[in-house]
Amino acid sequence: MAVAPPSAHVPIFDLRSASLTLVALVLKTSDLAVLAKELERRFVEAPNPFEREPVVLDLGTLAESGDTVDFAALIALLQRHEIHAIGAKGGSPAQMAAAAAAGLIEAPETIPVARPEPKPAAAAKEPVQEIQAPAWRPALVVDKPLRSGQQVYAKGGDLVVLAAVNFGAEVLADGHIHVYAPLRGRAVAGARGNVDARIFSTCMEPQLVSIAGTYRTIDTALPADVAAKPAQVRLAGDKLVIEALKL
Repeated sequence: MAVAPPSAHVPIFDLRSASLTLVALVLKTSDLAVLAKELERRFVEAPNPFEREPVVLDLGTLAESGDTVDFAALIALLQRHEIHAIGAKGGSPAQMAAAAAAGLIEAPETIPVARPEPKPAAAAKEPVQEIQAPAWRPALVVDKPLRSGQQVYAKGGDLVVLAAVNFGAEVLADGHIHVYAPLRGRAVAGARGNVDARIFSTCMEPQLVSIAGTYRTIDTALPADVAAKPAQVRLAGDKLVIEALKL
């Protein structure tokens, strides 16, 4: 009796790399009662712009203090506001161990490259280390409207959108974002830390804008000179500035 050869094994899952843009929640206190009050103030009256999105806890501010953090209670507190912590970074060894015990992964640190100040020629005796800038890509152009739930990311370059970005949609770019139509969703420019990135729109009425990690939700009406008009968003120090464009 002939025996049929075994069929080739068909894999039922694959592991692939994925590029994700994560929000970091910078903790400045380990007092959960204080944090709870601030969360109530921030997100009860206004909608949470990061609802149902993965969040990394940035413990850098607490690392030197050595404060003990009750991560289990912290995770539960954040979940009540639809903030889902999946990882932690920047904490002391004890804090990171406690975070891991609570089920949080260790998120990689982002190391910015400082812009060195020029030195006089006579003083520049030490060898100069050349840092090669990442390759910049041509602008990504989108010519169709973006609906709620859709996301477009221009990695390593600018993003140009020629149609409406509707409420609930998200546009991200490592460089600038240009929207030549109503911008009603979320716009994240300088996603990898470019503080010089800007957001432009011919009709500025966004749900959220962010540059290099500094974000602002539009909880109150924009000033009349920029609301639903041509405007730009830029970063001035640690503050986002929204100003009219003179076309």
